[in-house]
Amino acid sequence: MFSSLARKSVLAKSSSSVIAATRTAASVRSFAVNAGAADHGATTHEPPISMYGIDARYANATYSAASKKGVLDQVESELNGLAKAAEESKAFGDFLNNPLIGRDAKAATIESVLQEKKLSQIVVNLCTTLAGNARLKELPVVASTYGKLMKAKRGEIDATIISADPLTKKETQDIQAAIKGMSKGASNVIIDTQIDPSIIGGIQIQIGDQFLDLSIKSRIDQISRTSV
Repeated sequence: MFSSLARKSVLAKSSSSVIAATRTAASVRSFAVNAGAADHGATTHEPPISMYGIDARYANATYSAASKKGVLDQVESELNGLAKAAEESKAFGDFLNNPLIGRDAKAATIESVLQEKKLSQIVVNLCTTLAGNARLKELPVVASTYGKLMKAKRGEIDATIISADPLTKKETQDIQAAIKGMSKGASNVIIDTQIDPSIIGGIQIQIGDQFLDLSIKSRIDQISRTSV
């Protein structure tokens, strides 16, 4: 899809025990929203959660711009496509990461390619701004951060459940219901299950940067550290 970049580049387990586990430098150029974008109030289009850092700065601005235009889902799909292309297309990945291409040349190239692919102006603006600030290589991270904002908007929570043996469908549903019930505003809990025989039994739960260890191994380790 992005092979034209090469040509255009200037240079080449008990649910009752489950506890809720959930709860920048300025850029040289600013991310500009088209003057024609409708604004229905400053707070209406703010990101649903607070995220910090340079990548979040771009993702937040993109979210607000997309919200004002009513194209949040479209922008998410386009950014996911670009992130996937960066991973799967060597030409595109090399282009994003090439520090020898001048900022203006890189911005002009990415603008030309994305307009040719008929991507939204919001995504075009984001990419040209990243290029102009020598941060185009961070596009996949910005896309990932934008995705987190969209999940928060939809009330989605990602949870990883680690167990010694495969969980039954009912066990998974019980844990999912427990997390959802104890997470304010959650409308959907997306479960990723993993198997780790070393925990012996029980479960471990990872939600964001929160970790809950209900494994038998953890209990054994705790007992072994207790003086008799």
